[in-house]
Amino acid sequence: MPSSKRQRLLAAALGLGLLGGTPTLAAENVVFVTGAFRRSIPVADFEYLAENDQARGLLSDLLSFTNMEPKEVSKLLQAELAIPLVLTSRLLNTRLGEAILARVAKIIYPLKAPGAGIPALRAGVINALVAGDDKINAIGFMQAYPVDELEVSIPALMNVLAKAQSISQLISFFSDSPLDGLRGDNEAAP
Repeated sequence: MPSSKRQRLLAAALGLGLLGGTPTLAAENVVFVTGAFRRSIPVADFEYLAENDQARGLLSDLLSFTNMEPKEVSKLLQAELAIPLVLTSRLLNTRLGEAILARVAKIIYPLKAPGAGIPALRAGVINALVAGDDKINAIGFMQAYPVDELEVSIPALMNVLAKAQSISQLISFFSDSPLDGLRGDNEAAP
């Protein structure tokens, strides 16, 4: 086959591939992990819960086991936070933003690439804000997370929850603790 014909064929195939588009990456499963124990719950089940106030599948079993009401969890999944995209992007790229992302990345990260937690979180937040028109909620974040399996480390999550008795304490924990390392304190919070 002549070289120019081969190049045209390759260019046409590439063009069709680009026109067809590649699927957008998004979390398909939330994987809860503790030691060797792993359980995956499809993001679609979280979406269903948020829309219908009813849990299904393994999510239903999990809520029953933890004595959580589906309606309350549905409210949490739908709770929106309105924050400007540009301001958020700038904040996430500061030392403080990196410190906060590093804290959260110990709890939530890509299943097969835990070291990529910070960029994945940053991308998930920014993508969710773009899709949500400067608003973000848990479902939007999962839909915008750039990896198909989002791992939640149960021990790390329980450690944070043990330190935080209320939502205000949780917010304080994530916003104040990273400042310890930035101030130059040798005894920064773990």
